[in-house]
Amino acid sequence: MNPFGSFLYFGLLLYVLIAVVAARLFSVRPRIIIFVSTVVVLTGQYALTDHGLSSEPVRNVARVFVFAIVQWVIAQLFLRVRAAGKNQPAFYAAVALALVPLAWEKFSPSSAAHVVAFAGISYTTFRALDAIICIQDKLIVELPLTEFVAFVLFFPAISAGPIDRYRRFRTDYEQERSRADLLLDLDRATERIFRGVLYSFIVAPLIDFYWLAPASRARGVLALASYTYAYSIHLFFDFAGYSAFAIGVGYIVGVRSLENFNRPFLATNIADFWNRWHISLSSWLRDHVYGRFVLAAKKGRWFTGRYTPGYIGSILAFGLMGLWHGPSLHYLVYGMYHATLIVGHAMYARPDRVRRVHIPPFVGRVLTFNAVCVGFLIFSGRLF
Repeated sequence: MNPFGSFLYFGLLLYVLIAVVAARLFSVRPRIIIFVSTVVVLTGQYALTDHGLSSEPVRNVARVFVFAIVQWVIAQLFLRVRAAGKNQPAFYAAVALALVPLAWEKFSPSSAAHVVAFAGISYTTFRALDAIICIQDKLIVELPLTEFVAFVLFFPAISAGPIDRYRRFRTDYEQERSRADLLLDLDRATERIFRGVLYSFIVAPLIDFYWLAPASRARGVLALASYTYAYSIHLFFDFAGYSAFAIGVGYIVGVRSLENFNRPFLATNIADFWNRWHISLSSWLRDHVYGRFVLAAKKGRWFTGRYTPGYIGSILAFGLMGLWHGPSLHYLVYGMYHATLIVGHAMYARPDRVRRVHIPPFVGRVLTFNAVCVGFLIFSGRLF
């Protein structure tokens, strides 16, 4: 459940953000503001209910912070090993250990997964993995506990992203900001929060009530087509709205996260779409899965074909993307569907291809939009 869908959460957030603005006016250090606000909001988010505190919400809070501390211990141990010299097995071991809670949550029965699961574990795991990968590349030489916890659990983005990068986050965590910066951040935050209200609380509910819900109850080919487009457009406004909320609240706190959507339905091809849709996830997979695999394959000369590493790297990246959403069949098929589209586009766009049918931008947009909507139909699970 996304906390931005709860008005109780907004009530808690209001008090915290007022305190944050006051702290920034009095030039309190950014690291203090970011860390303290994250701890306070997450404690309220996972512990408070309509009936006050109970044992289960208290365990929820403990689960979240224990997860972050365990991830820090894994990264810190690997940092020490990495400082002693290159150690590829230790890197793979650190990645595997960091993935254990997420894998347990995804593949264990619900009763067993409850031991480690919490809303946002997928996003927090990928942020923790980013730090480990940066350690492997010697881009991180120190890892303070409070900074790591604030990064992994940063409260606006914990449940629905964006998936930030450690080095980018560290810049905001350590950078002093003036009162002029505060005014600029508030201006940007206001625009994004209002966009979130428009998308998530007005446009998405209207689409759901007047289009998606009736289409989901109807039967037949035309009803399925209507459901496909309704689900796709509703998903965009709902998801992009929550991302806008997260980015806007981040600006108030002093963290300038990257945008997560850039008019994705105007993409002229499938590669362009993934540069516009859920940008933080697609770029994470591009840099940490696709890019690393292609580089290793070319260095090791694993394949004779010039373009084979890129094709297989795309399959790995989008397969992982499907699995990241969950182990259900429709998620895996969704990942493989987009892998097929990406590989097909890469074959079409190869620079050595002499004969290539020119596709006008408008036609490309129509074809891409429909192909993407079919993918979202698979993602919805309706076909399964």
